[in-house]
Amino acid sequence: MLERRHNTFTYLDYCANSSEGAPLLIMLHGYGSNEKDLINLAPALDRRLRVLSLQAPLPMGPDMYGWFPIEFTPSGIIVDREAAGKSLQLLHKFLCEMINTLHPANGRVFLMGFSQGAVMNYLTAFAFPGLLQGVIALSGQLPDNRPDRDTVPVELKELPFLVVHGLYDDVLPIDKGREADRWLKANIADLTYREYPMAHQIDDDTLDLISSWIRHRIDRIEA
Repeated sequence: MLERRHNTFTYLDYCANSSEGAPLLIMLHGYGSNEKDLINLAPALDRRLRVLSLQAPLPMGPDMYGWFPIEFTPSGIIVDREAAGKSLQLLHKFLCEMINTLHPANGRVFLMGFSQGAVMNYLTAFAFPGLLQGVIALSGQLPDNRPDRDTVPVELKELPFLVVHGLYDDVLPIDKGREADRWLKANIADLTYREYPMAHQIDDDTLDLISSWIRHRIDRIEA
């Protein structure tokens, strides 16, 4: 595993498969975490993958980063939409450069995010679905600025989604996962949604599901 510095992001590169054309998975950590968090899951995933784990651009403290500022209020979480938009543009630039440099399978990437990283997943999928091979959204929530049903592009409708949420999540309650399930079910052709008896976390059942879901999609790419 190598630490690399891009002109936009610091990231960890887990080179299980460094050959050109390898399927590429990019991980986006949650609010207040860092690039070292999700990369620990990489050894349990398909060895055909190359995995990159990004450090979000907003410093919050020692080894703590976020994708955009948020404020917790009695009525819910308030999001800095302008900052989220800036992070989305930085992420878009990074994805394009990695696709042009590493030439992943089908010229697209798998995107996996936890919590705020999952929100970035959704924002990326809604704005740039053609860059993505599949989306894994863990313990997140849909952004408010989602496409209207009549304007969902075909590339988004056909994009595979895996959404997982904990029944006992006390950060983003299970209703957030169920809201995502309802919207995606109405607009996306390939959705896998699961709830597990866990808190705001990734448990062994979730990891097993992620591994299986990715393996089946890589099999389809290589078929």
